[in-house]
Amino acid sequence: MKRKTMERWSPLVLLVIIVAIWELITRSFGVSEFIFPSPSRIWNQTLEFKEVILGHAWRTFWVTMVGFGIAIVVGVLLGFLIGSSRMAYAAIYPLMTAFNALPKAAFVPILVVWFGIGAGPAILTAFLISFFPIMVNIATGLATLEPELEDVLRVLGAKRWDVLTKVGLPRSMPYFFGSLKVAITLAFVGTTVSEMTASNEGIGYLLISAGSSMQMGLAFSGLLVVGVMAMAMYELFSWIEKQTTGWAHRGSHAE
Repeated sequence: MKRKTMERWSPLVLLVIIVAIWELITRSFGVSEFIFPSPSRIWNQTLEFKEVILGHAWRTFWVTMVGFGIAIVVGVLLGFLIGSSRMAYAAIYPLMTAFNALPKAAFVPILVVWFGIGAGPAILTAFLISFFPIMVNIATGLATLEPELEDVLRVLGAKRWDVLTKVGLPRSMPYFFGSLKVAITLAFVGTTVSEMTASNEGIGYLLISAGSSMQMGLAFSGLLVVGVMAMAMYELFSWIEKQTTGWAHRGSHAE
């Protein structure tokens, strides 16, 4: 019990230590607030501009969730297609890998031409940057189904569709939730990058505005808000994962 309590609180303790060292360094060396603001300065500006920050944060959050929702649908469908067919795996997977290697920030100007300034480019950037981990993990979970298990199920009368839906998909759930925790953080990155060049709202726009006016504390506040939102969604998916796929993780919690 004591070990679990220490593990639960260790991230918070580490964060407090980092913030304390950060504050100490900026105060001791007299670092300019325009160059590298102290945690106290960031906190003060967060409180000062809290209404503005909350407005931009809400815009970034719902845009990210829309893009992420599309990524889940497309990622699961493509992953199921690729993982359920050797031919599809051989044909589609290399192309998707090559596409994922392209810098998604380079798509933003193209998306602006197609959809204009606003939520459209941000939603699509969040989708483009986050669907690949979901697709890969679903495909991996299905493609790595043990041949011996599949042969036994076939002997028992199961059809290919039954094997995929009743065995393959449940087996892929740990992979799926693992990919969600990675993809949601990438989705926030995609939204913020797009907002920095193709929006007049959102945390990305706030970062550009704060930087141009030398409000570095406000800029760091925006970064802090993005990190908090991403961490909150990460923890939400971790909790759902434990509730739904605890059977796949029971060994990791053994004392």
